[in-house]
Amino acid sequence: MPVELRAEARDDLIAGALFYDRQRESLGSYFTACLFSDLERLEIAAGVHESVFGLHRKLSQRFPFAIYYLIAPPVIDVIAILDCRRDPRVIEECLRERRRR
Repeated sequence: MPVELRAEARDDLIAGALFYDRQRESLGSYFTACLFSDLERLEIAAGVHESVFGLHRKLSQRFPFAIYYLIAPPVIDVIAILDCRRDPRVIEECLRERRRR
């Protein structure tokens, strides 16, 4: 199934890349490449990940980020790509708001 990122998830990805670029030059590009690789894996393995806050959560292999998604045939709907170091209550509220849209 193809993976589709909501606009907010794309914004999350950009914000993460900008954060890592501020840490070290070109680290943001590496972050983006790693997350796209994680997203590609969803096409094959969607649905096997644990459910957190009512959504499937795939942890990134290289960065402390999680991809939150729904399986909504004919696509895998990526709701958010969030930093796992955030307060879990903030993550839960963010996901709740995005699911309402």
